[in-house]
Amino acid sequence: MLKTVVIICDGRFPKSDYPRYLVRTADFIICCDGALQKFIRASEAIFGEKRLPDVVVGDMDSLSPSLRKKHSDIIVQIDEQEHNDQTKAFRWALENVEDISQIYILGATGEREDHTIGNISLLMEYARTYDLEGRGINVEMVSDHATIFAVTDTCEVDCGEGRRISIFSPDNSLRIKSEGLEWPTDEVVFDNWWKATLNRASQDHVKLKFSHRSIALIMMD
Repeated sequence: MLKTVVIICDGRFPKSDYPRYLVRTADFIICCDGALQKFIRASEAIFGEKRLPDVVVGDMDSLSPSLRKKHSDIIVQIDEQEHNDQTKAFRWALENVEDISQIYILGATGEREDHTIGNISLLMEYARTYDLEGRGINVEMVSDHATIFAVTDTCEVDCGEGRRISIFSPDNSLRIKSEGLEWPTDEVVFDNWWKATLNRASQDHVKLKFSHRSIALIMMD
């Protein structure tokens, strides 16, 4: 059976219904170390009782010695500092949870702006590095305000007419022809972050045609 994994980072824990529904219905829940206490506090409202995640992943610099000892049976400590805890949790999921079809990353935004930008940009890194499309794994970052995901080539986005949508790419050689957006992106040069932001879907399905295989982020409200 295909599984849904939720990774909870140490940003702002979501308060709205949709991300909390994702937590409640997940097959497997991973907390980055700093998010453990936030998850425990929120779990009663989400599940009707207090509960723990399936595993806690990170370097454990945000957990007190008493919490590490208390929850040692679900802690996976990864000391290397080349990657942040979100990436450590993501890699652990890919390596240890079988038959994943969907990964939702929550709590990755809403606190420090540098962490927010870094965490969002990592979606592009994951898409390029781990062949998610070839493995049939869909990855979305979800907050109270947005759903964000990476695309690597021509695609069709089911978004619903009227939904706000922004497109970001670090590739200034990429051109994206669009159908179904209020303001077409055909002439956009992606040499700054704002270039294809604050758009709106004019129909239920938006088609994006890449000039070449590359990378971009889609952010929808």
